Amino acid sequence: MHGDPDAAAPYWRRQHGADCAEMAVADVVGQVTGREPTEQEIDATAENMPSPFMPGGSIWRPGAPSEIRDLPALLAHYGIHGDAIQTNIDVLEQALARGHKVIAAVNSQILWNGVGNRKIVDHFVVVTGIDTAANVVHLNDSGIDTGSDEQVPLATFEDSWATSNNQAVVAD
Repeated sequence: MHGDPDAAAPYWRRQHGADCAEMAVADVVGQVTGREPTEQEIDATAENMPSPFMPGGSIWRPGAPSEIRDLPALLAHYGIHGDAIQTNIDVLEQALARGHKVIAAVNSQILWNGVGNRKIVDHFVVVTGIDTAANVVHLNDSGIDTGSDEQVPLATFEDSWATSNNQAVVAD
């Protein structure tokens, strides 16, 4: 097992708006600092922070998609270093084994086996563990009621993650 899903599970919260990226950051902040911002706190912070990648815009706007490259700036607000990278599953395993936290950009329809567009990035999850023996990825997924330590087959996660060209934020 790479990572510690049991230690991460208490920081899962269900989102109540289109703010999965911000909720993933709140989850990571909780894991690293022990103090997880509420949904209202993280949304207000992100809404009032300028986006490094969208001139004149904020990191989060209600109803607008979040940009993965903005998430390191939001993490930095809480004193956490993060890098937005394009990578592979081996790098995620290594990062988790070293105690780093990982946010992945994914497609929710593939992840949840739902009906809809399976070719776009539309969701963010926290990868809390990769069990290579069982070929299972553990997630904290704010988008579903059963998202605390959600477990999905490795192949399903990789298909879902591939829609973003394997984009992730690795935080330490």
